[in-house]
Amino acid sequence: MGFERYLASVLIVIMLSFITSSQGYKFYVGGRDGWVVSPSENYNHWAERNRFQVNDTLFFKYKKGSDSVLLVTREDYFSCNTKNPIQSLTEGDSLFTFDRSGPFFFITGNADNCKKGQKLIVVVMAVRHKPQQQPPSPSPSSAVTTAPVSPPLPIPETNPPVESPKSSEAPSDAVEPAPPEHRSGSFKLVCSTWLVLGFGIWVSMALGLENVVCFWC
Repeated sequence: MGFERYLASVLIVIMLSFITSSQGYKFYVGGRDGWVVSPSENYNHWAERNRFQVNDTLFFKYKKGSDSVLLVTREDYFSCNTKNPIQSLTEGDSLFTFDRSGPFFFITGNADNCKKGQKLIVVVMAVRHKPQQQPPSPSPSSAVTTAPVSPPLPIPETNPPVESPKSSEAPSDAVEPAPPEHRSGSFKLVCSTWLVLGFGIWVSMALGLENVVCFWC
């Protein structure tokens, strides 16, 4: 219940502020003195202390038939010309609502009283629209465009290095070196052996013959 009451109060305040802002404020010209010849504060000094916006209202307090309020041009304001007013308020206790921004010039319907200072200049401020929120601009770091990444280039296939065959891994059809020949040495050995034996036999035979000869002698 407490939260609902709080929410309702907030909504009422928002609605009242919206209504007030749309309807504007009501300013009492001259305060308690009203629209008179000699106010306690100069009308233009009073206007300078206030800020007027579109939809605000001025309340001119005066008696019907004794005075009036005229909306005039700038030239007629300074000359107190009452013959060509833009708008005339003569019903007493008149209200005037600002429908635009810019200056407004008011004088009394009595030219003599206008020259005595019964006149007013009000400047209405321009309507301020809420600025539209624009998306933030990209920062210099995010504005830098990155170059498109190209796909990696294919690596060319290279033939594996040919290893030279080792001596132990020689191909089967390779010509094996011929073993060393020992025939010539064996032959020489055999011949030498036979020569020695033959020489020995010859010597033996010679000695035997010599002994036989000696025996017979």
